[in-house]
Amino acid sequence: MTDQEYGDGTRAVRAGLPEPVKYEPTLPGPVFAAHFHLPGEPTGPYTYGRDENPTWTHLERAIGELEAPSEEGVETLVFASGMAAISAVLFSQLKAGDAVVLPTDGYQALPLLHEQLRAYGIEVRTAPTGDDAQLSVLDGARLLWIETPSNPGLDVCDVRRLVREAHAAGALVAVDNTLATPLGQRPLALGADFSVASDTKGMTGHGDVLLGHVSCRDPRRAAEVRRWRKIVGAIPGPMEAWLAHRSLATLQLRIDRQCSTALALARTLAERADVTGLRYPGLPDDPSHAVAARQMRRFGPVVSFELADRERAERFLEGLRLVDDATSFGGVRSTAERRGRWGGDAVAEGFIRFSVGAEDPEDLIADVLRALDEAGNTD
Repeated sequence: MTDQEYGDGTRAVRAGLPEPVKYEPTLPGPVFAAHFHLPGEPTGPYTYGRDENPTWTHLERAIGELEAPSEEGVETLVFASGMAAISAVLFSQLKAGDAVVLPTDGYQALPLLHEQLRAYGIEVRTAPTGDDAQLSVLDGARLLWIETPSNPGLDVCDVRRLVREAHAAGALVAVDNTLATPLGQRPLALGADFSVASDTKGMTGHGDVLLGHVSCRDPRRAAEVRRWRKIVGAIPGPMEAWLAHRSLATLQLRIDRQCSTALALARTLAERADVTGLRYPGLPDDPSHAVAARQMRRFGPVVSFELADRERAERFLEGLRLVDDATSFGGVRSTAERRGRWGGDAVAEGFIRFSVGAEDPEDLIADVLRALDEAGNTD
């Protein structure tokens, strides 16, 4: 696309498409190739399937245009999963003797990374997302890892402030932007060095693709991440990359519907005496709303809350008819789960993470209210 400032919907629909060629499809099909014709010197864009693929190229350009519209020099790399993307940043940027700051309330798999980082001689420090608490353990760190809004608690930190303080202290900053997507928040525009996401969630939005990406401005950092991808082979299949690119076309439509319904659901839940601990950054009285409103353009599709205990939470989930009891979030079909069943999140036994889909809001909210009423009736 040109450097013209288009709207989010136009950009999502057109992002990453090649120049039109007569009789060719607007979005070329997936390229299945382990190797490419390569006579003479091994130069050129495509040599071997672990290094590059034309289908990745289109998707990487598309995501880059969403992460940093109209900005030159931003590089995006796609990975086989969100964890592959996260690992690529951490292990390409850190070495023995370095210190990294991670959130205590972030994605459930982060503790697995703690173990591996420590095994490599890297110091791991942790602090909560809320109140910018990670600043308290930043001194001397090589990398600050932010997850905002945090998953599943939906706390928010001030990205601009953390970036400013981290850079002044000589640290790099990576932001896990999975929950917000680039349409909700643009970490690079807020000063971060890396924007990272599990595109398994909202970016692809259909619950049928595992994918992740890393975007950054510094070509040296991008080369380091690219080298790590090549070494470990954490590459997406061309079919997954093509499906992801196709799915981006509806990103704005999906996200706008999901966010507006999430806000409506949160407002409804706020009126229920049997619901406590309600969190949604889009609610004006949410503890994170003021900070979120300064840096987010959309507040995401996830609402979290607590029911009285494990039993009531499970009765609620069993009673839902339009919502799947499943992990992950950001899909067009609503999902909800009792996060305590995994054992890795510091949440109450009755804690529910609810991912709002694209169903009619009236139908979805009615389903939730009915399930809540039935869960509270034990007669």
